[in-house]
Amino acid sequence: MSKKIFVTGGAGFIGSALIRYLINETDCNVLNFDKLTYAGNLESLKPIENNERYQFVQGDICDQTLVTKTLESFKPDYIMHLAAESHVDRSIDGPGEFIQTNIVGTYALLEASRSYFSTLNDEYKINFRFHHISTDEVYGDLGETGLFTEETSYDPSSPYSASKAASDHLVRAWCRTFNLPVVITNCSNNYGPYHFPEKLIPLVILNALEGKALPIYGDGKQVRDWLYVEDHAKALFCVVESGKVGETYNIGGFNEKQNIEVVNTICNHLNELVANKPEGISDFNQLITYVTDRPGHDVRYAIDANKISKELGWNPEETFSSGIKKTVAWYLANLEWCKNVQSGNYQRERLGN
Repeated sequence: MSKKIFVTGGAGFIGSALIRYLINETDCNVLNFDKLTYAGNLESLKPIENNERYQFVQGDICDQTLVTKTLESFKPDYIMHLAAESHVDRSIDGPGEFIQTNIVGTYALLEASRSYFSTLNDEYKINFRFHHISTDEVYGDLGETGLFTEETSYDPSSPYSASKAASDHLVRAWCRTFNLPVVITNCSNNYGPYHFPEKLIPLVILNALEGKALPIYGDGKQVRDWLYVEDHAKALFCVVESGKVGETYNIGGFNEKQNIEVVNTICNHLNELVANKPEGISDFNQLITYVTDRPGHDVRYAIDANKISKELGWNPEETFSSGIKKTVAWYLANLEWCKNVQSGNYQRERLGN
């Protein structure tokens, strides 16, 4: 029997990739519950919006009454919680929204889910899962060596990562105290199609095409593990289907790169693919500009994803080399999407002090 999945934040970058995967590659029925903030846009779901197994409800996870009514009506087998404020610089400029959505919103969703779970019969309770999707940023900063594992202590650096760490703890508490069957995943940096243009990779692509500066924080040697978003979507479904209740699974791409390496790679692909460069530009690398580092900037993240590999059999299919080439080509072919999703309050300026 096909599963019914309630997805929060399904109009965002990772959420929309998950929903496209669920509709295109499984027989699941999906309800997308999204507030449609600046980074959530239904344009990302146009390929599947008319599918009979997909439906959309606009709502805020902080609205516990609406969430409860929607759960009672839809009757999901799984809840996959991706709704979150997720930009570090925005959290530095205005932490309040991050506290409200990521902590208070997760609390409201947990309470609505607990109420819904209590109405299920024993058979449905056994199979029900609340899947909380989080980030590797909750672990803080790594030194030059080592990897984040599921046992790494939490040490968040920014208001964003602190709010996500708090939500992780709430989810674990609801599992232990109220026996809500939860699974948690913490992922590394995602990239790929439909990424909102404030994030590093799409920002670099779009700025370069217009001959604008490519801002690099500090010396650009910060290291991130890059995970292709469609690989992440497959991992999320794998965990909600097969993960053990109460367990955490780290999802990484096994692709550690310095930020400056990422930008250089994008520029080199653009050099090959773009015939008509902006006036005065012979090499897109010319546009790289070093700017003041962000406050509390973590130097290195890297995920040990061996647990999900060994226990659940998931491994990323894309290398960074193959994934970034696909990503650059997608943006060049979908510039209209980029125009449609950008609102007037974000014009690809650097966010943060």
